[in-house]
Amino acid sequence: MSALDPLWARGRAFLGTETAIMGGAMSWVSERHLVSAISNAGGFGVIACGSMTPELLDAEIAATKALTTKPFGVNLITMHPQLLELIAVCVRHGVGHVVLAGGVPSAAAVRTVKEGGAKLVCFAPALVLAKRLIRSGADALVIEGSEAGGHIGPVSLAVLAQEILPVITEVPVFVAGGIGRGEAILAFLEMGAAGVQLGTRFAASAESIAHPNFKAAFLKANARDAIPSVQLDARFPVIPVRGLANAGTARFVEHQAETIRRFQAGELDKEQAQLSIEHFWAGALRRAVIEGDVEQGSVMAGQSVGMVTAIQPVAEIIAELIAQADAAFAARATVRQPDASIEAA
Repeated sequence: MSALDPLWARGRAFLGTETAIMGGAMSWVSERHLVSAISNAGGFGVIACGSMTPELLDAEIAATKALTTKPFGVNLITMHPQLLELIAVCVRHGVGHVVLAGGVPSAAAVRTVKEGGAKLVCFAPALVLAKRLIRSGADALVIEGSEAGGHIGPVSLAVLAQEILPVITEVPVFVAGGIGRGEAILAFLEMGAAGVQLGTRFAASAESIAHPNFKAAFLKANARDAIPSVQLDARFPVIPVRGLANAGTARFVEHQAETIRRFQAGELDKEQAQLSIEHFWAGALRRAVIEGDVEQGSVMAGQSVGMVTAIQPVAEIIAELIAQADAAFAARATVRQPDASIEAA
């Protein structure tokens, strides 16, 4: 029995799991091995579909089902050109939860998920969007702060939680971004969260297929090393991505400066310049995660990376988080007890 049990009962019931801890969907990392490990350890693993074709996703779901009988979900990007076909693959496999990320899902996407019998989870970067997503059919929300790794919004979880958790009570709300210890989980659950989502700690787990160089970079890093990508010119937007500073991030700034110079010199038109900037990181995440190039690749990591101090099995990470939360709860209860010597006096 954990002190968290009554606090995340709603999240556990929604996910069908022993704990209300979701795995963040990380491209190249959140595949069959990590997803099944999280689910087998009592959490809720989520496959990162990313740019997979329906055929690849079909194979990945089947492989995950071969490794776990526990619930898991699939994260799909709303801008994927074959989104409806990908949802159909999830429905055909009986995937219970579909997470739509990267934008507000279309009515057709929502309808396909719901009619297929799956529960719909959406990301809400602001209160007004949270309300809109619920009206459109979302069964649960994830609010992810700018502390997270990968693609991020502009607002921290500390602010989003205060803005959204007291207001949104119709559906379960899971919090994400910068969570690395059980004390934080306890605090957000007490604020009204139904559960949490972690990515960075699981990316460096024993079951993660990430290259040893990738995990070693996590062990060496501090929170301040996980920085968002820099945009030099408002005319050429850069989607902010948080990752560890390396030679590649420095070269990206140089590449932007050179591209802008060429645009101003008339060597490139605006569209060509924008594409040049956008294509800089093409394949960079795979180079870091799979090939181990942590100098020129994109080492996506959240600010909780400073709390990654060892390569641990997923089950050990989850048990440690719960133990930390329980210890914090017990310590607080002890502090509240009146001192017997003072009462006697």
